[in-house]
Amino acid sequence: GGTRSGRATCRALALAHLTRGAPLWMIMDDRVGDPGASRSWGMARLQGGRASCEMPVSVRWREAAASSGQWVLLRAAALPTPTGLRLSNAEVVREGPRDRWRSWRATLGWQIDTLFEARAALARALLIADQRGIDPGVRERFADAGLVHLLSVSGLHVAILASAVLAVGSACRLPVRWLDPVALLIVALYLLLLGVPPPALRSGVMFGVEVVTRRMQRPVHPWTGLALGAVAPTLHDPLVVHDLGWQLSVAGMAALVGARGLWRQLGEVARADAMGGTYRSARRVGRWLRRQRPWSRHLVRELLSSTMATLVTLPIILWTFGRLSLVAPLTNLAAAPVVGLLQPVLFLAVAAHGWPGVARWFADASQPLMGLLELLAAWSGAIPWAVLPMAPRWSTLVCLSVAVGLALRATAARFPVRCSMASVGCLVLALFTPWWDRGSGAFELHMLDVGQGDAVALRTPRGHWVLVDAGPRWAGGDAGRRSVVPYIRRRGGHVALFVLSHPHEDHVGGARSVVEALRPAAWWEAASVVPGDGYRQALHAVAGLRVPWRQVRPGDAWTIDGVDLAVLAPDSLWTRQQADPNNASVVLRVTYGAHRFLLVGDAEKEEEAWLLARNAEALRADVLKVGHHGSRTSSSPEFLQAVAPRVALVSVGAGNRYRHPAPATLATFLTRNVPVLRTDLDGAIVVRSDGHHLRVHTEAGEWEVPSRPTGIRPSTP
Repeated sequence: GGTRSGRATCRALALAHLTRGAPLWMIMDDRVGDPGASRSWGMARLQGGRASCEMPVSVRWREAAASSGQWVLLRAAALPTPTGLRLSNAEVVREGPRDRWRSWRATLGWQIDTLFEARAALARALLIADQRGIDPGVRERFADAGLVHLLSVSGLHVAILASAVLAVGSACRLPVRWLDPVALLIVALYLLLLGVPPPALRSGVMFGVEVVTRRMQRPVHPWTGLALGAVAPTLHDPLVVHDLGWQLSVAGMAALVGARGLWRQLGEVARADAMGGTYRSARRVGRWLRRQRPWSRHLVRELLSSTMATLVTLPIILWTFGRLSLVAPLTNLAAAPVVGLLQPVLFLAVAAHGWPGVARWFADASQPLMGLLELLAAWSGAIPWAVLPMAPRWSTLVCLSVAVGLALRATAARFPVRCSMASVGCLVLALFTPWWDRGSGAFELHMLDVGQGDAVALRTPRGHWVLVDAGPRWAGGDAGRRSVVPYIRRRGGHVALFVLSHPHEDHVGGARSVVEALRPAAWWEAASVVPGDGYRQALHAVAGLRVPWRQVRPGDAWTIDGVDLAVLAPDSLWTRQQADPNNASVVLRVTYGAHRFLLVGDAEKEEEAWLLARNAEALRADVLKVGHHGSRTSSSPEFLQAVAPRVALVSVGAGNRYRHPAPATLATFLTRNVPVLRTDLDGAIVVRSDGHHLRVHTEAGEWEVPSRPTGIRPSTP
């Protein structure tokens, strides 16, 4: 299926299949980029099996590949990506039948690329729900402005299409009895073209219910139509409830239905005031509404709907994106007419496929509108205090969700005061949930999945955090803001210490965001100076917030909540001799109860040899954070002999250009029967210790680490 869990299962099956050398059936959907690359979102089938699944596949071919819509049986070397597979050295074993629908959809994608050129990625997202070409910086700007939902085909797009068809049909004097069937047919064809995404299907079902009940003169309540539309996608795939698009679509429509109910209640207040009613507390509202002109009243109604949509979708947005856009009600109000005008123009540009001049005219006419939408996202997101970074924990999220549900109930209640007061009570309760957390009572090591970089979070039994590195940064964002800060905030607790292993961008890139958002009580590093924007910005943040800075040396130690931290390397003399900061990485040994954890940053064999020469016994540990992402320049046999880990952790990005971890390094661990967990395959990894037992948790499940063989015990240096 299209859900995250379904794609993960598909990826695991296909990866195991290709690793054994068995060929894989795949259908080509589209070509993206240079002629030597092709990217597909299609069906991947295992040869000789009945299982089929859907996932994105990026392929680089040795020779010319099959055309779009063509089934091919291929062999390839596979690497996992966050959502699918990346295949290299692919060879076609046999070609299969052609899928005409996919071939036609791919042709449509190429037509969009030709017509819209520089803004083709935005046009693809708005027309055929293809977001693969959207720049991450553009996505971040839309998220800051509260407009990220516009980048996916949602119920709004289907509603605009249906309204446009009805308007054009009425203008062409189409008989009334034909308007609704024609609109339903066009909406159904559009859904098939998109591949029936859950949000669009929800909107299509609601439109169909409205049309049928209106023709039967038996209208249903809007909440009934929403319930039918929300349930329809789950009949095909129950796991669709985990899909973000489905969640936002249902929540957004619930907000619109609730806004209509609230507006109706306000209208009743105004009428009651005009008739001399007894609504004393609401008379001012009623009088104000009665004095407004029609256009002003319409503007207030649209602002009410936009605000309601922002509030109802708030729990989902906070949990997914870790931010609150304070300007979202206003930006959505401003973007609604732009999208309402842009969408029909985009449809007409594609519909005029047979008339190149007409299609080009409509495409050119849409360029100013798309530019205006991009400017609106950029300007509104750049307003000071327009975006607040927030990442609630489960307890806070539950309180917010209950408050939203009670607020929606109040919009349809005859006596809304009780539900409103209960909603306010849940909001107040949500404000106090951060003070409930007192830790899990166990020590936890969290290796975050930040791509090709490092970010390790140590949590003490009482809920304090020690962060080691903050992942990479890129144009328009960084791992600190996107991953580390939301991860910590969702779990609660104060950051007592930030340790920078070394100032390379894949370790320090997100440090500035972490320091500004979480304000650690102290900053440790080896002071290995490297010119780079990420390191310089992090130091400016540390100085600006007056975070205590310390250059660590071997022998430095600190204890917090029963967790002992000891610095094993480097000293100042060794640091000054190194040309490569990797070999001046801070090596940190963490002890809790009977267990030890060794974090070595990007230390390579030279620093490993230096550690072995100083005190090899001090390196013994149960859990090893593998150096330099599993590179062949680290993890020497002598070093692993001294550490003798029970489990090894590798922080590495899927399909990285360095080809980390190196097969030779993995083989070194395998010969010692040490299990290796990797963030590119296992996602975020959590190791828990109660002082006596070690347990590892990943997306695949949880299990206990076997005890160390008899005769091998951690020794005290």
